[in-house]
Parts: sequence; C-alpha cells; structure tokens
Amino acid sequence: MSHASAILVVAALIRRSDDPERRILVVRRGPGKSGAGFWEFPGGKVDSGETPEQALTREIDEELSLSIKVESLLGENVFAYPAKTIRLRVYWAVAATGEIQLSEHDAAKWCRPAEIIESELSEADRPFVQMILQSCK
Repeated sequence: MSHASAILVVAALIRRSDDPERRILVVRRGPGKSGAGFWEFPGGKVDSGETPEQALTREIDEELSLSIKVESLLGENVFAYPAKTIRLRVYWAVAATGEIQLSEHDAAKWCRPAEIIESELSEADRPFVQMILQSCK
C-alpha cells in the first residue's frame, strides 16, 4: 500500500495544565480490540471533512469523555500494519474538562515522559517516544 493511500490517524499527548511534572496520558487497548494489551496515545481515524484537530477532539471525547485543547504537532510517521498502512500524526494537547471514562480501553495512566516504556506501546506509537523526550528537555 502506498503512502498516498495510507489512512490518516491522529493521537494526542494529553497533559494537565496543573501538573508540574508534565505527565502524559497513555491508555491500554481493551480485550477484543486490535492491539489489545498494548498501551497507546489516545486518538483515532480522521473522518472525511474533518481536520486532524477536529478528529482528535472528537475521538478523545468519544473514547475518554475528556475535553481537550489541541496544541502543536509533535510529528508524523507512516506505519504499515499487515492489513493497512496508517499515517499517524501526534499532537500535544491539554485536558480542559472532564474525568476520564474509558470506553475503548481497559486502563489509563499518567506517565512522566521518561516513564513511557517503548516496548509496551503499540508499534505505531513507538517512534514518538524519542521525539517526546527530545521536546521535553
């Protein structure tokens, strides 16, 4: 599959404005979901007619019942799974309102950037760990 036909997917590096440690929210894929058991940065597919920022705001609201403010783009990476290729864009975001309520995931945790364990993340999210560490210096 070519990069041109890759599915555009967005993910958020969500932080809380009142957290001096600048921890990032990671969530674990629930049983029966693709990638079950792996942690990921929450997000999802961009629908037709949506901007990446609109999709991210919608996905986080649907999956976590959180309202977020999308900030800057951290980076983008193309990743080929056996059945599909995705173009993943990862954005910094701040949790605005809401308490986390999981619908697609079975666990959530706030991690300092150095605590994120690359091998526990979904494969598509792994390349972003080094970018996160670099941007948090």
